[in-house]
Amino acid sequence: MFHAANRVLPADCSAAQSGKTIAFEAAVAKAVALAHTVRYREHLSLAASLGRVCAVAIHSPIALPPFDNSAMDGFAVRTSDFNGDGPWTFRVAGRVAAGDVRAHDHLDPRTALRIFTGAPVPAGFDAVVMQEQCERSSDMVTVFERPRRGRHVRLAGEDVGAGSELVTRGKALSARDLTLLAAVGIADVEVLRRIRIGLLSTGSELKEPGEPLAHGQIYNSNRVMLRSLLAACPWAEVVDFGIVPDSPDRLADAVERAVASCDALVTTGGVSAGEEDHMIAAALQHGARLDVLKVAMRPGKPLKVGTIQSKLFAGLPGNPNAALVAFRQIILPALRRLAGLTEVQPHWFSAVAGFTCKKRQGRTEFAPVRISGRSETGEPMLELIERGSSANLMAIALADGIALFPAEVAEITDSMPLRYEPFSN
Repeated sequence: MFHAANRVLPADCSAAQSGKTIAFEAAVAKAVALAHTVRYREHLSLAASLGRVCAVAIHSPIALPPFDNSAMDGFAVRTSDFNGDGPWTFRVAGRVAAGDVRAHDHLDPRTALRIFTGAPVPAGFDAVVMQEQCERSSDMVTVFERPRRGRHVRLAGEDVGAGSELVTRGKALSARDLTLLAAVGIADVEVLRRIRIGLLSTGSELKEPGEPLAHGQIYNSNRVMLRSLLAACPWAEVVDFGIVPDSPDRLADAVERAVASCDALVTTGGVSAGEEDHMIAAALQHGARLDVLKVAMRPGKPLKVGTIQSKLFAGLPGNPNAALVAFRQIILPALRRLAGLTEVQPHWFSAVAGFTCKKRQGRTEFAPVRISGRSETGEPMLELIERGSSANLMAIALADGIALFPAEVAEITDSMPLRYEPFSN
């Protein structure tokens, strides 16, 4: 359990720069705790529900399979008819195909039914003999091996029992979930509405890709990065407020519009202590309460997280690598909680270092890595591309993912166990 730090209330930029640097894990916990799940629900067809967040637990209205059915092409028999030593010969009294709804009642003893995969097994018949283990002659069939009761029969409810829970509340509906729901006859589901995430970039030096650059200007890569990451989140809707110059008034106006129409506001740039860093002052002007000011991590230290009028606020650094790491590791878990997901943390995998490097103790570091092979135990062997600066992009583009260097260690040594998050995850 953690205790909230003193929140920043004064609407001035210098107030937002004070405050003790907190541990990475504490920053994640604080960010997630600030996110309050949306409540509005809607009904959607299965076809429109992929990736959406399940609003209530879903239970099966029927058993699956709903009736005993054959797992093979062959002959349905009654094991009680197998008296004495084989082989055994039965009269074939009819055939049953998938979708056959006819009743096959009152059949004489020592009779069999030609049956096909998926066809209902008639009452009283309790086994299916594969056609390869039989010999058919006209309306007679000879069976050479005594079957056990239930052989090649899929029993009603053996996969899913009527009333059993299929999908838990707070789960993002996968293709596998939707397939299961369709199999039990569910046509639509109740999901939480998409959360609206406002994106805003600040910096008078920023231009959009495709526009001409003047000396001293750079292209805005953060906007593309964040939109691309959120495009993989079907539970989110992006509202893009574009680039806002380093103007306190224009930033304050953009923040006001974003807070009025969105559930969360994610900004890039303007969160450090420079004279032209006005983002936090604009947020404070509209009542921002900041719980996270500086994080003991590299890259991503000058991160601001809090609320503006109960809306989640995340002020990311302007440097691309820092923005990427802070967003993936701290802000995205909070957005998942806001959307109603029960699983909010990234999925880390075990790996081993294929390199050595020094690091500052007491600070969690994230480094771009790629897989160079496998260890003797089969774990990915990681190659460090470069630690670089917060603004370097090539290493991230070449990386397979990010490795976490724990805060308590001062050196990463060859073959040391590490946690690894693939970018494809």
